[in-house]
Amino acid sequence: MIQSPLRAPLIKGKKTYQSITSDILDPMMSKPGSLWYIGIFISGSALLFGAFMIFWTIWHGIGTWGLNRTVGWGWGITNFVWWIGIGHAGTFISAILLLFRQKWRTSINRSAEAMTIFAVMCAMLFPIIHMGRPLLGFYIFPYPNTRGMWVNFNSPLVWDVFAISTYFTVSLVFWYVGMIPDIGTVRDKIKAGWKKTVYKVLSFGWKGSARHWHRHEVLSLMLAALAAPLVLSVHSIVSMDFATSVIPGWHTTIFPPYFVSGAIFSGFAMVLTLMIITRKALNLQDYITVGHVESMNKIIIATGSIVGLAYITEMFMSWYSGVEYEHYMLINRATGPYWWAYWIMMTCNLISPQLLWIKKLRTNIVFTFCLSIVINIGMWFERFVIVVTSLHRDYLTSSWAMYKPTIVEVGLFLGTLGFFFTAFFIFIRVFPVIAIAEVKSVVKSSGEKETKKD
Repeated sequence: MIQSPLRAPLIKGKKTYQSITSDILDPMMSKPGSLWYIGIFISGSALLFGAFMIFWTIWHGIGTWGLNRTVGWGWGITNFVWWIGIGHAGTFISAILLLFRQKWRTSINRSAEAMTIFAVMCAMLFPIIHMGRPLLGFYIFPYPNTRGMWVNFNSPLVWDVFAISTYFTVSLVFWYVGMIPDIGTVRDKIKAGWKKTVYKVLSFGWKGSARHWHRHEVLSLMLAALAAPLVLSVHSIVSMDFATSVIPGWHTTIFPPYFVSGAIFSGFAMVLTLMIITRKALNLQDYITVGHVESMNKIIIATGSIVGLAYITEMFMSWYSGVEYEHYMLINRATGPYWWAYWIMMTCNLISPQLLWIKKLRTNIVFTFCLSIVINIGMWFERFVIVVTSLHRDYLTSSWAMYKPTIVEVGLFLGTLGFFFTAFFIFIRVFPVIAIAEVKSVVKSSGEKETKKD
C-alpha cells in the first residue's frame, strides 16, 4: 500500500470489497454484546423518566417548572438551542463536505446524519411543551382557515417552525437516500424471513445497476446542495429569537454567525463522542481512524476559535457601545450570581479547544473523547448563560429574580438524552453504522484494495 507521508490512510489495512462488507455488517447482524444491553438499559430508563415528566408537565402545566415572570425562558429553551446546535454537524459533514469532495467524511457521515435526525427530534419537543397548551400548536401553521387569524410573519418564532421542519425533512430524506445502497446489501445478505421482506421494501428495488448508481449520485448531490444553505439558515433564524429583542445581551447582530459556528462546534464534538464509542464497541478502528479524528479536531479548532472571537467581540461591543445596561450585563455574567456558569462556559469553549493545536493531543483518542464531552458541557452552559443571565436582571431592579430548575425540567432534559442514545443504539442494530458503498469508493480511488478476494 502506498500512502502519502503527510496524511494517515483513511482506511487501515488492505481491505477487499468482501471484507469491508463483512466488517461493517457483522456487528449489526450478530448478537449484541453486554455493553449494548447496558447502554440501552441506562438510556431507556432515562427515556421513561423523561416521558413521565412530559406527562406530568402536560397534566399540571409548566408551573411545575422553575420559571417566573422575569425568567420566562429557562432550561426548556436552553435545551432547545443546545439540541439544534448538535444537529448541525450531521448536515455539515454529509452535505457540505460531500459538495467539496472530502473523502474523510465517508466513515462518519452515516452516524452524523442519524445524530442530526435524533437531535432535531429532541429539540422540537421543548418549544411544543413550552407553549403550555401543546394541543393548540396548529395555530403556528398559516393554513387557510375560517377563523380570520394568521400568524405574525414578522416574528422569528414563526420562522423557527418553517426552518426547523424544513431542515428535519431534508436531513431525513438525505439520510435515507444515502442508506438505500447499503439497505440493498443487507437485504441480499439475509437469507429469508420477515427481516428480508422489511429490507426488501426499504431498499426500493435497489439493484446496483449503472442507472441506479447514476440516479443515486445525482439525487445525493441535489439534496446536498439543498441542505447546505440550511446549515446557515436554521441556527441563524434561531438566533433571531434573541437578537430581535431589546434585552441586554440579546440585542446584537453578531448572534447569527456566533450561533452557527457554535452549533458546528458542539455538533462535531458530539459526533466525536459517538464515533469514538462506536469505534471501540463495534471494533471499527480500521474504518474510523486517527485521521478521521484529527480532521474533525481541526474543524473544532476553527469553529472554537470563531466562538472565542465572538466572546471577545461581545465584550468589546458592550464596552464600546457606551450603553450602561450592556456594560452591566457583561459584569453581571462574570461576577453576578451565575458567575460559575459563565466561567465554565469560558473555560470549556474558549480555552480547552486551543489544546488541539498540539498534534500529539489532536491525535490522541482518549484526550479527544474527554475534550468532546467538555465542549458539549461548555456549549450547554453557553446557552444557559445567554438565556438566563440576560433575563434574571432586566432594566428594572424591582423585577430582578433568580431562576432555579425543578426536578421536572431536569427530568425532561434527561429524557431527551435517553431518547437520543436509545435511538442511536437501535440505529446501529438496524442499519449499517458506516456507509459501505462510500467506503468502497474511497478504497477503490486510493488504490488500497487488494486484487485477491478473501
